[in-house]
Amino acid sequence: MTAPYWIDAGDPVDGFPDVALALREPDGLLAAGGDLSPARILAAYRQGIFPWYSEGQPILWWSPDPRAVLFPEQLKISRSLRKRLKKAPFEVTLDRAFAQVMAGCAAPRKGESGTWITQQMKQAYQQLHRAGVAHSVECWEGGVLVGGLYGIAIGRVFFGESMFSRCSDASKVALVHLVSVLRSRGFELIDCQVATAHLASLGAVSVPRIQFVRMVRRLCDMPGWDGRWEMESSAGFSTGF
Repeated sequence: MTAPYWIDAGDPVDGFPDVALALREPDGLLAAGGDLSPARILAAYRQGIFPWYSEGQPILWWSPDPRAVLFPEQLKISRSLRKRLKKAPFEVTLDRAFAQVMAGCAAPRKGESGTWITQQMKQAYQQLHRAGVAHSVECWEGGVLVGGLYGIAIGRVFFGESMFSRCSDASKVALVHLVSVLRSRGFELIDCQVATAHLASLGAVSVPRIQFVRMVRRLCDMPGWDGRWEMESSAGFSTGF
């Protein structure tokens, strides 16, 4: 049998094949099928696997090698971004508009059509948000949402899913605030999934999948930060950078 392996909805939620069996091309494709129940999604993350598929496809499960990660203490802030942060151009909040952030991330990007954030994905992650494990960071300008990001927190790992920006630097400002909050709570790793030049400019690096999985298994078993994340306002909030 070769990847992608088929998962039936009735299979055990943690019954994913070993990530070492994932395809090299397309990089990391491991399995298809199953469902997007909270238990299955969380079990996938704990094994270094995430769902990613387009409308009309079965659910696809991935574990690319290498894996893009950001160690919170290694975040790079450019001189221009640092100046932008000092001006505090946005009000930044946590978990105030999760569904809106997902909608912003799902909107077609310039030069693209369609989205991998399907209605099924939105419903699944909003359920995880209500359960206190999926979180968002929002940037507001004049009361209007102009950027943000969302992801999953398990133990001391934040699994980043997507970010968006409707004005200059909004998603970067959201990331800086996220990293500051994660550092204050003892988080040690941010999963960025797939390497890009944009992520590399912010300090993300690529690590072998076997190393990533070992880190995730250790850190996910550590005490985490459950429930709703709150920050009344970014006013007077120091990012620590």
